[in-house]
Amino acid sequence: MSKLPKCPACSSAYTYEDGTNFICPECAHEWPVAAAEEAVAERVVRDAFGTELKDGDSVTVIKDLKVKGASSSVKVGTKVKNIRIVDGDHDIDCRIDGFGAMQLKSEFVKKA
Repeated sequence: MSKLPKCPACSSAYTYEDGTNFICPECAHEWPVAAAEEAVAERVVRDAFGTELKDGDSVTVIKDLKVKGASSSVKVGTKVKNIRIVDGDHDIDCRIDGFGAMQLKSEFVKKA
């Protein structure tokens, strides 16, 4: 099953596809499928200072980050190399020395 986008007008998750349009049953908003595909392709991830991030970049953590299940946290100034941009709330996938594989939010890093 394909993942349908949320309604751009009301953010409803109950959208459905009807021919060449997406339709929201809650607010009756209709928009073309092509516009939704372009929006996905235009996704840009930016760091805390507005610099665009791409796969393979190196970033530096700008805030102490608590890690669930770990006794210590990721400290300010920790450098993370070779990041991957992914979809979701935590949009950076990386490996941090001493912690292993982890996902970070772009708002807590700056491009190195």
